[in-house]
Amino acid sequence: MSFLTKAILNLPPPFALAMIFLLPALEASVFLGFIFPGETAVILGGVLAYEHKFPLWLVMTVASLGAVLGDSVGYFVGKKFGHRILEKASGRLVKPKRVHQVTEFIAKRGVIGVVVGRFTTVLRVLVPGVAGMSEMPYRKFAVANIIGGVGWAVLYSYLGYTAGTSFAAVEKTAGTTGVIVFVAIVATIGLYFLYRYLREFSKEK
Repeated sequence: MSFLTKAILNLPPPFALAMIFLLPALEASVFLGFIFPGETAVILGGVLAYEHKFPLWLVMTVASLGAVLGDSVGYFVGKKFGHRILEKASGRLVKPKRVHQVTEFIAKRGVIGVVVGRFTTVLRVLVPGVAGMSEMPYRKFAVANIIGGVGWAVLYSYLGYTAGTSFAAVEKTAGTTGVIVFVAIVATIGLYFLYRYLREFSKEK
């Protein structure tokens, strides 16, 4: 495990909860997700819940708030400063080609893209700002942001909880790819039931 991972696991509960809130909140608002993915903190929160440091529902709540509020900030930052920020970030934190791909993805998928983007690291960091840049109405973004943010927080914290004390082995053998596959399966099931609602919602003016 990385130094930061070990540090979070050994923090006093109140400070650990603060990290579980802050890291998801800072992912898209200040592009921290390119350096330290927020899902790691949320998974660690689940591990700490397994160790009875605090209830699992509290981890899910704190992580959900961080994810939703952070992406909302990212949306408004993108709306006001998006082009300027992406020009500076391009080539340093992310390839220009990827920024273009995310922009096209949001243009084609709209609110559904916001939900889906929550479960992929690069999309999760860029989608809120790109949604703001594309003038997506905030009401639509907010609905998708809440659905994606809460679903993401619940899934990752529960993953950490089920891993329990074997988290180190899970992180070593499964890695990020395993986590993404797990989330993709569950997210696909959820998106199937949400698809019709979101499709109709995205058509509203």
